[in-house]
Amino acid sequence: MRPQASRRPERRIAALLAAPGAVRRYPLVAIAAAGLVAGIAARLGFRSAATADLFFLATLLLAGTPLVVQTLRGLLARRFAADVVAMLAIVTAVILRQYFAGAVIVLMQSGGEALEAYAMGRASNALEALLARAPKTAHRVRGDTIQDVPVGDVRPGDLLLIRPGELVPVDGEVIEGTAAVDQSALTGEPEPIRAGPATVLLSGSVCLDGALRMRAERPAAESQYQQIVRLVEGARREKPPLARLADRYAAWFTPITLAMCGVAYAVTHDPHAVLAVLVVATPCPLILAVPVAVIAAVSRAAELGVIVKTGAALEHVGRARVVVFDKTGTLTLGRPSVARIRPAEGWTEGDLLARAAALEQLSSHHLARAVTAAAVERGVRGAFRTEGFAETPGLGAVGEVDGRRVVVGSAAFLATRGIIAPDGSTRTTAQVAVDGRWAGAIEFADRLRSQVPALMSRLRALGVRETVMLTGDRATSAQAIAKEAGVDAVRADLLPADKVAAVEVLKKRRGEVVMVGDGINDAPALAAATVGIALGAHGAAVSAEAADIVVLVDDLSRVADAMDVSRRMRRVALQSIGVGLGVSFALMVVAALGFVTPAVGAVLQEGLDAAVILNALRARHGGFIPPSSTAA
Repeated sequence: MRPQASRRPERRIAALLAAPGAVRRYPLVAIAAAGLVAGIAARLGFRSAATADLFFLATLLLAGTPLVVQTLRGLLARRFAADVVAMLAIVTAVILRQYFAGAVIVLMQSGGEALEAYAMGRASNALEALLARAPKTAHRVRGDTIQDVPVGDVRPGDLLLIRPGELVPVDGEVIEGTAAVDQSALTGEPEPIRAGPATVLLSGSVCLDGALRMRAERPAAESQYQQIVRLVEGARREKPPLARLADRYAAWFTPITLAMCGVAYAVTHDPHAVLAVLVVATPCPLILAVPVAVIAAVSRAAELGVIVKTGAALEHVGRARVVVFDKTGTLTLGRPSVARIRPAEGWTEGDLLARAAALEQLSSHHLARAVTAAAVERGVRGAFRTEGFAETPGLGAVGEVDGRRVVVGSAAFLATRGIIAPDGSTRTTAQVAVDGRWAGAIEFADRLRSQVPALMSRLRALGVRETVMLTGDRATSAQAIAKEAGVDAVRADLLPADKVAAVEVLKKRRGEVVMVGDGINDAPALAAATVGIALGAHGAAVSAEAADIVVLVDDLSRVADAMDVSRRMRRVALQSIGVGLGVSFALMVVAALGFVTPAVGAVLQEGLDAAVILNALRARHGGFIPPSSTAA
C-alpha cells in the first residue's frame, strides 16, 4: 500500500517538472521525485527493502538537507514559518530510520515551495524599465555646431536642441522655437502644452512637433525623471514583504503540534509515535492549499485579461478597503475629445464643425484629430475642397475651404491675423475664424471611461470604504471628473512624490491600499501601495513594471474582477486550510495514542493532500467571463 500511495505526489508535481528547464529551477523537487520513484521501483521490482531504503535515505540527505538548513536560517532570522514542523519530521525520520515517511515529507515541502514560486512568478524590476526609457543622448549646441553627447555630460547653462519626436533630456527652459510637448506621462495632464520661449520643460517629456532650443537648468541626475527613478527604487526597497497566509496560521498550529508530540511520548514512551504525530501534522494543507488556490486564481484572472505577478498581491487586493485612482488615462480615456461647440451669431454648430474639420483633416495635431473625429461622429463632415493649407506647429492652421479663408487655432494665433476671439473658457479651446471674422470656438475635454460609475458601485459592494483620485492635473478639471465618476475624495496638482506621500498617509490611516494608474508619474505610487494595479493596454510600460497586477485589456472594470477573484481565492484557501488542519489535528490525536505508524501516517497525509488540492482548485471557477474578454 505504501508504494501506491506515494505515487500521488509524483503525478501532482509532474507538470512542474515537465516544463523546459524545470529540473534546473526546482532541483529539490526533481531529486525528491526521482528518489521516491527509484525506491518504489526497488521495492516492487527487486523486492529489496534495503535497496529501497537506500534510495529514500539518499533523497532525505540530498533534498532534505537544504530544506532543513533553509528553515533553520529562517528561525535564526526570527521568521517563524509553516515549514518548522516539516523540518522536525525530516530530522526525526532520519534519526529513527523511517526513510520512506521522511522522503514523502521532503517531496511535499519542496513541491509546495515550487508550486508557490510558480504561482508568484518573478517580481518585475521597475527600476530597470525606468532606466531603459530614460533619455540617454542630448544635442548640445556650441556656436554653429551641434554635438551629440551623453545626457550625463549636460551641465546647467548648456544650450540644447530638441527635434520633433525626441525626449527632453534634462529639465530646462525654452529660449527659442514653438512646439507641442506631451508631458502626460510625467504630470498626468492629458493635453500637450504649447511650449515657447520661457516655458519650463521636464526631462522625459516628448516634443511632438517643431524644434526647440532650451537652456539646461539641472544636470540629468537631478532632473524630474531621475527623481521618479529614485522614488520607485525607494518605494520598492521600503515596501515590506507581505507575510504568507500559511505562515500566519503556523504561528499557532506549530506549538499545538509540539504539545501533541509531548503527549504522544508521555502516553506511549515510543519515539516512533512522536514521528507519527509530526508526519500527520506536517502542514501540507498550509504548504499546498494556498499555492494551488493562487495558481487556480491566477489562471482565472488571466482569462479576464488580468496578469497577477505575485501570490501575495492576489491575496491582499481583495482585502483592501481603499482604492486610489489616477485620473488621466485611468478614470478618463486620456485623450481629448470635443466637449462643446460655441458658434458665433450666424453660424450653427454643424456648419462651424464642418468647416473646421475640413481644414483640420490635413493636420496631424492631436486636437485636429479630435475635431475630425467629432465631425465624423456627428455626421456633419461635408465634401469641402481645401486648398492652400499651412500649419504653424503648436499654434494653428489656415487654408481655403470652398473658397473661404478658414483659420483654426489659439486666440493668440488668430490675433496675429487681426482677428479678436473671446476666450473665457477654462478648457482647452480651438478658435475658428472664417473670412477674417470670428466664427466660434470648439472646446475640448478628456472623457470619463464608460465603465467608471458601475465600477464604483461594484467596489462598494466588494467592501471598499473609500475611493480617492490623485492627479497632477488642474484642480477644476479633477473635481469635475471626480464628481462625474462618483469618487469620494480628490487631490490635484500633485507631483509623483506627492502621490507617494498621499498613498503612505492612506496606508497608515486605512491599512491596505490599492493604487490604480497608467503613467510614468504613477509608477512610484504603484510601487508604494500595498497592491499596485497598472492599466497596461495603453499605459506606460514603466507603470506596468512597477505594479503588482497588470490589466491587459482596455477595461477598468477588471479592477473589480481582480478583487472578486482574490476574495474567492481567499475563501477557498481558508476553507482548505481549516478543514485540512482540523483533520490533521484529529490524526495527531490518534497518532499520539500510538494507533498510527509513521509510514501509515505518510499515506494518510497523502490522502489529505489530495483532498486539499482538489478543493483549492475550485478557486479556478466562478464568475462570468464576458464574451468579448480575452487573456491577451
